[in-house]
Amino acid sequence: MMCGLEIHVQLETDSKLFCDCPTNYQDAPANTNICPVCLNQPGAKPHPTNEKALENAIMIALMLNCEIDKDVIYFMRKHYDYPDLPSGYQRTSVPIGINGELNGIRIREIHAEEDPGQFKPDRGTVNFNRSGIPLVEIVTEPDIKSPTEARNFLKELIRVLQYSGAARGEGTMRADVNISINGGNRVEMKNVNSIKGAYKALNYELIRQKNQLRRGGEVKQETRAYVEATQRTVAMRLKEDADDYRFITDPDLPPMKISDETIERILETMPEAPHNKVKRFVEEYGIDEESAKVLTSELDLAIAYEEIVKEIDPKFAAKWMRDELKRVLSYNKLDFSDSGITANDLIEFLNMLQSKEITAKAGQRIIEQMPNNDQSPKEIAEDLGLLGVVKDDEVLAAVKQAIEENPKAVEDYLAGQKASINFLVGQVMRLTRGKADPGETVKLLRENIE
Repeated sequence: MMCGLEIHVQLETDSKLFCDCPTNYQDAPANTNICPVCLNQPGAKPHPTNEKALENAIMIALMLNCEIDKDVIYFMRKHYDYPDLPSGYQRTSVPIGINGELNGIRIREIHAEEDPGQFKPDRGTVNFNRSGIPLVEIVTEPDIKSPTEARNFLKELIRVLQYSGAARGEGTMRADVNISINGGNRVEMKNVNSIKGAYKALNYELIRQKNQLRRGGEVKQETRAYVEATQRTVAMRLKEDADDYRFITDPDLPPMKISDETIERILETMPEAPHNKVKRFVEEYGIDEESAKVLTSELDLAIAYEEIVKEIDPKFAAKWMRDELKRVLSYNKLDFSDSGITANDLIEFLNMLQSKEITAKAGQRIIEQMPNNDQSPKEIAEDLGLLGVVKDDEVLAAVKQAIEENPKAVEDYLAGQKASINFLVGQVMRLTRGKADPGETVKLLRENIE
């Protein structure tokens, strides 16, 4: 299987690409964020290209390791007829960035273009609020070899876009997915609007093409649509070539040049890309790559980690943030940025663990209460009665009581059912209100049983 992707994502700007209309198209009543320019009314001329949109596209290209084209940049008209395209053409730039790479997948080019409106065929309505919003299009080489690899690439790409702050993320993503097998004809699936959708569309199309070849048929070069409701692809039309779009240079827009000063300014101010941050975390903090990937899964989480390791051992912090913090966030369906947990909260919490004010078991209970809680970790621990670790003689007394009260579990353990020790550990924890150290408890139980 060979797969290449053409990913369109809206750029983060306040105004459209060639006019001053606002870009909050989802919040505004239909057909209110419009003007003669983005409706392409007779006599209306586009404004000069939105400078912020162009700089955002350059930033994304740099974060994806692209070379920036320093020749003249200009927009072309890409002609096709559709109800959401009042001009009969879409303005799209020549490549801004070329020869990039992400996760071993080569990126052929990155360019900017304008979004069309939103057409609803079932209702026969068009909302032009979206018309003219700036997009970035990221075109990969056909280096992807499986649906899983495509999914992983898209996840990493969306993470880069979120880090950049220059694009609006998966919610505005539309991907054209190109696939061929055994060197055969290429099939394009248009406007797949999620990572999950791209994965399912590729899985379905891979099976469809293999079955067609197995029956002695031929795979046509065509454009197909992915139908989310049925998770199938259906034929739309024979595949277009570039000539079908009748590209011409837009005579209403002046050419532009990207200066070295602009590139240097963006390089100095743009965030560190997540894949570069992973490598740095491994080298600088001595943590494993998997932990680094989890800690950089959100920019706010990565920033918090770097604040925390100024005071806490990096490996100790990484273990608790990777395992317990992410467990709690996932259970509550929260991003770290929405959790109300701060770096200072985690420093206080981890200090309590390291100084043995609380046990690991108590820590698990405390961190579960931390999301969107006005109390500090220490206050939560006090309210739950988890502050302090019981003395050794108290743990030993609880161990002996657990053994005496649970002879069946003791018999099972002596008979070779080693998992029975976990039940007895639980009983000790109950008796000590979670303040006994689990490792020490297991050791004492074995000593007193055996």
